[in-house]
Formats: sequence, C-alpha cells, structure tokens
Amino acid sequence: MRSYRLTSSLGAAVLLALAAAPALAADDGADRGFTIEDPRITESSGLAASRAHPGIYWTHNDSDDGPYVFAVDSRTGKTVARITMKGVGQPRDVEAISIGPDGDIYVGDIGDNLNGSWDHVWIYRFPEPKVLKDATVRATQFDVKYADGPRNAEALMVHPRTGRVYIASKNEDGGGLYEGPAKLTTGGDNVFRRVGEVPWVTDGAFSPDGKELVLRSYFSARGYAFANGRLGKDYDVESPLLPQSESVTYTADGSALMYGSEGEQSSVVRVDLKKTGDGGGGTTHRAGGTKDTAADGDGVPVKGTTLTGVAVLAGVALLFVLGRRRRKG
Repeated sequence: MRSYRLTSSLGAAVLLALAAAPALAADDGADRGFTIEDPRITESSGLAASRAHPGIYWTHNDSDDGPYVFAVDSRTGKTVARITMKGVGQPRDVEAISIGPDGDIYVGDIGDNLNGSWDHVWIYRFPEPKVLKDATVRATQFDVKYADGPRNAEALMVHPRTGRVYIASKNEDGGGLYEGPAKLTTGGDNVFRRVGEVPWVTDGAFSPDGKELVLRSYFSARGYAFANGRLGKDYDVESPLLPQSESVTYTADGSALMYGSEGEQSSVVRVDLKKTGDGGGGTTHRAGGTKDTAADGDGVPVKGTTLTGVAVLAGVALLFVLGRRRRKG
C-alpha cells in the first residue's frame, strides 16, 4: 500500500544508523536475506515461504499490476516463475499471500485505500505448482465480507494446521483479527468475524506449528501465542526498519522470520529466532528475543511497539539533521 513512504532525508538517516549498527551475520544457504532483482516486482506487498520448493518465496505486487504471483529464489534474488491466475476478476488491491496445509497458495485482494469504500473483498486460491516455470493456472475466487462492515486490511494468514483463514485489519488506532469460516465456499459471501484486537498491521504470519502469530507494522512487530483460534499472551519481536515495511513470513523450518519491503530491488531481511526447549526434549523457535541476520545488512534492528518505532525513526532523523548542521557550520 502506498499510504506511507519514508522521505529521502529519513532514508539517508536510516543509512547513517546502519553505519553504527552491529554487523549482522549472513547465512550461506537458502533462506538468507536477499534482494528482489526482478524489475517487474516494484511493490512487493506480501511474502510466503514455499512448502514444496526450499528457499523459494512467493510474492506479488500491490495494486495496478494484474493477476500475477512471482516465485523468487532466495539464493539469487531472481524470479524463477511467474504465475498468471485465470478464472478471477481484475485484482483491485492485492496485499497478502499465504500457504495453507493443503499446499494451496492463498492471495488476499483485501486492501481498501479508502478504508471501507468496498462492501466486499476477495481471496484467490490455487495449488502451489510442482514445477517452477512461467504458467497460467485456474484459481478459485472467494467473496469476503466482514460481520461489522467494510474495512482496510493488508494481512491474511492461513493457519498451518486447521487451514482456517484469518485477516488482520489495518488502522492506526488499532485493528481487529478476523476469523473466516471453517471452510471457504464459492457462490456466496464468506463472512469474517472479529475475534481479537491487534495493533497497526501491514502483514502477519503463523509459525509452521501454528502456535504463534507474528504481526508487523511499518515500525515494529509483535508476537502472540495462538491457540484454539484465539490470541494469547503477546510479546516484543525484533524487526528491521525498512523503507516501506510491508511483509513478513516464517521460513519453512520456522527458524527465522523474513521481512520484506516495497520498491524497486527491495530487500528481504532475515531475522533468526531464539531456540527454546519445547518441553519434549527437543527445541522450538520463539519469535521473542530474536537476533537479526541479513545478507545485505540493510535492516535496522527494532524491538517494541509502533510508538517505539516512531521514536526510533524520529531519533534517527534528528541525528541526520544535526549532522547536516555541523557540516554547514
């Protein structure tokens, strides 16, 4: 969504902060931080780790593009497949993408730049291709309405165990988590009902085991315990400060979060997750208390709420302004 952009001054300020930030480690294999190289992808607004193809991430443009979804290889940043969806209407404001336990890709045409001007939005679904190459596939289109009226949203998450679809609405004063029906159906409206309160959200993702939900905003991210379809205890999650923070997904193995942004040759930054005991003699990955690792090192680690992020950004901008004054003096 285009409602927020960092100014060039703030962008330069972020670069100054990066120079002072600790060095971030890089992973030599797949699922490392990468830059999206495809010139057709200028507004990457959603991100989903492939279940069938290790190291591949599905993304899409925001509005004004078409019924396209791209498969990007994290090893190279290059597109290895562009999927054209047929059997759906003209996409209006595509904001999110997720993969369900059925192996299907769910695309959320759920944005509403006028915050409630459209009485319904859409979800598109198609099987994740077994072979990565440019192709046209038939997708199923589902009509979506909210029980409490139209609203803007940019986050769609499919639960990896139940297959139930959730949408988080976007509002600066706080939005809602909406639960879809147990099974999406065609031929009528799929009514989503509010089941929780969330902060300002631009994207979200379930952990592979479905026990945690991470929601991100432009400046920060929060994690939630998730059980029985409801939000539990919330906690801080570290996230990189990016020029247009739009997307997040877990890696397929759940060991890290991948944060994306809009723009030409935009960055996807990896944030490793802390290993904790799972009570069964093994280990699990927890989104709280994370460690940032990015291949390109272009994300500033941020932890806390949206207010914290605003304060960080304001502080960075102030440092930049003071630096310019000193040089002029």
